[in-house]
Amino acid sequence: MFKWALIFAVVALVAAVLGFGGVAGAAAGIAKILFFVGLALVVLFLILGSAAARKIT
Repeated sequence: MFKWALIFAVVALVAAVLGFGGVAGAAAGIAKILFFVGLALVVLFLILGSAAARKIT
């Protein structure tokens, strides 16, 4: 997920440099959404892993 967020961020930067404002804005928005979804999944899996570890021991 973070890989795709980074790819869209690079696409947004390249599009902005080349003057494609609409494409840059859309790519930046997608990158931001993917980053926060990935961050939420990391936190969720950390909580679930911690709960599973406590249940096993």
